[in-house]
Amino acid sequence: MTKLTRPDIKTLSSRVVYENRWMRVREDTIERPDGSPGIYGVVEKTDFAVIVPLHNGLIHLVEQYRYPVQGRYWELPQGSWEDAPGTDPLELARAELREETGLTATTMTHVGHLFECYGHSTQGYHIYLAHGLQAGEAQREPSEQDMVSRAFPVESVLTMIAEGVIKDAATVAALGLLRLKGLL
Repeated sequence: MTKLTRPDIKTLSSRVVYENRWMRVREDTIERPDGSPGIYGVVEKTDFAVIVPLHNGLIHLVEQYRYPVQGRYWELPQGSWEDAPGTDPLELARAELREETGLTATTMTHVGHLFECYGHSTQGYHIYLAHGLQAGEAQREPSEQDMVSRAFPVESVLTMIAEGVIKDAATVAALGLLRLKGLL
């Protein structure tokens, strides 16, 4: 696999069409290699961390209401600091784990970096495996007041994915990557 050193698509112009503290949406006018014109809508968001808290064959998940899809879903602890986009991903992962579950980990192993939806967004995420877990008090933000945290056996989590109970792509990808690397 090679990484391209020059873009296949040339950006002719770019303008911000929407912006808030969590994201910026821009529209780029582009030219393809054959000279044909086009546009791209790009969502710019800071990277986030996904944490796989694993202890004694149990994975700690969180469940919360996800407004865009109007439902409650189980997922791995995850989050970003849009106000501090340059934060060290390990520091972010440790903080998000503590904030959402109350857990702290003696060991955090970086498993990899993936992109959330690179067809339209710049956002990626770092995946961490957390071991040596110790319980504490969750420190949730107001937007997480409905969050629930619970530990499930690994096989139950995999069944939840297979049966469509867990629908979060970052959770599914993180656990898949751990399995491919022999860490789960």
